[in-house]
Amino acid sequence: MDISIITIFILAVFVGFEMITKVPPTLHTPLMSGSNAISGIAIIGAILATNLDGNIGMWLGFIAVVFAMINVVGGFLVTDRMLKMFKRKK
Repeated sequence: MDISIITIFILAVFVGFEMITKVPPTLHTPLMSGSNAISGIAIIGAILATNLDGNIGMWLGFIAVVFAMINVVGGFLVTDRMLKMFKRKK
């Protein structure tokens, strides 16, 4: 593996961690909602990975689909709960 790819990965992890820790708690739920779109892209990539030759690619793609779906469903549940908090009570 090329050293520049590893360097970019490490820098992306560091920048991502710093950005997430700086987000105020009131914005966590809207960001969770926005990350559902990114998880949808990950699901498409995982489905494509299950089409690779060999059992390893198929199983890793399947596991990736499962984890991405858990993230999407959890994000929608959290978003739905947040939106219910803002509805007026009758």
